[in-house]
Amino acid sequence: MKNDMRSVGEGPSSPGAGAALEMKFCALGRRSDAEPGLIEGYASLFGVIDEGGDEVAPGAFAASLQRRGTSVKLLWQHDPMQPIGVWNALGEDDRGLRVSGRLLPDVRRGAEAAALLSAGAIDGLSIGYRVIRAEKRQGGGRRLLEIDLWEVSLVTFPMLPQARATAGLQLSDGGEAAAARLLTEALREARSVI
Repeated sequence: MKNDMRSVGEGPSSPGAGAALEMKFCALGRRSDAEPGLIEGYASLFGVIDEGGDEVAPGAFAASLQRRGTSVKLLWQHDPMQPIGVWNALGEDDRGLRVSGRLLPDVRRGAEAAALLSAGAIDGLSIGYRVIRAEKRQGGGRRLLEIDLWEVSLVTFPMLPQARATAGLQLSDGGEAAAARLLTEALREARSVI
């Protein structure tokens, strides 16, 4: 299923009057050895054509990151009314836009997002941005040369499945004891089936 959300409507509270906010998606993986609540990985990859036919050029985020720093928002499904955490670091490297942040467990949706990540129900990252400069690619689509990055969201459907991130998830306040209980219950269920 294609999920190209370029025609996002602008209202009075929308960023950048006159230019629509655009979004790109990346898959998000999980890593059990990471710090609890940490989300890190690539929100965008350079030179990879996404399902909408666009590719991001190296350096496209540089000016925006210099201007915004870590004020780029961590949202749930691109909803500006649902911030779920904070980005601690965003930067470009040779591969793409690398992000590192943390979910806020005291925010209801942040706790829900952690549970969904833990279960594998959510596995995507997506960027919300305005295009400042782009050129047409031969064969269709665009090469995005400069992007004004507004937010990076956790999403259901990734648009750029080649990009992967890792998430260290907090199990619960019970930590290892809770994990042991879950494992015991799963083994009990498996034995009853056999």
